[in-house]
Amino acid sequence: MPPSAAPDVSTATRPLSKVVTPEKPRFWPTLKQRAKEAVKWPFYKLYERRLMAEVASWNLPRHIGIIMDGNRRFARQLGLSHVSQGHLRGAQKLWDVLSWCYEAGVPVVTVWSFSIDNFGRDTSEVEALLQLFEEKTRELAEHEEVHGKQVRVRYLGEIAQLPESLQHAIQVAEEKTRGYDRFQLNIAMAYGGRREITEAFRGYFRTQKARGMSFDEAIDSLDEKAIEPFLYTSGQPEPDLILRTSGEIRLGGFLLWQSAYSEYYFCDTNWPALRKIDLLRALRAYAQRQRRLGR
Repeated sequence: MPPSAAPDVSTATRPLSKVVTPEKPRFWPTLKQRAKEAVKWPFYKLYERRLMAEVASWNLPRHIGIIMDGNRRFARQLGLSHVSQGHLRGAQKLWDVLSWCYEAGVPVVTVWSFSIDNFGRDTSEVEALLQLFEEKTRELAEHEEVHGKQVRVRYLGEIAQLPESLQHAIQVAEEKTRGYDRFQLNIAMAYGGRREITEAFRGYFRTQKARGMSFDEAIDSLDEKAIEPFLYTSGQPEPDLILRTSGEIRLGGFLLWQSAYSEYYFCDTNWPALRKIDLLRALRAYAQRQRRLGR
């Protein structure tokens, strides 16, 4: 969606509201359902430990991209009063998944939190989302695990389309983690894959023009490597694995340029309900594949 078509989100610059405070599910599991889960739990933990013991022998991705899908479906399935409750649970799940990735040995993680097209959703949902992003971005900048694990945080997308207060929170988070290089966390926000490619080509031609190069000369020198420095992920490895939750089998424009040779894994679980074994299964599936890289 072009910037001009995006609805006015300036109201999201107001102080954070209580819109997304945690809410208990409307429909509690029956005693029988709880008993089933209690029986399953020890087996899940045993399976999880077994997978973790095997991780060291796997060929792991250096960079995993995650499409965090299914927040709204999760909220509806639990009977929560507003989809913002699903987004809140999804935000709470993010650090769990990042910790699992870093524990397994994946150094670069890119998550897609908000598409440029999401501005077209219901205004109240967009406002609640942007408020939640601001709150969580401020928490991220101070998170002791971020600093303890030396995670560099970067935001990818049309950041100028976001409310000024959120832009400021993003700037603070990026600045406070700029010196870290042990792990990388990229958060795609107001992001669109085609928009990224368009902006990369614009950046390339503007740069060549500033260097005094004619249009024909710029065209002649244009190749894939010439474009890569202008992508949002410049300087980082391309994603080896793309994981999408919720059972949707599509990419939706995520990292279009960078994912040409990526492996894909689609998980039926909604994002807020993702378990450690779900992530480990994705990593195991990746390790079992023979990557051809276009050959």
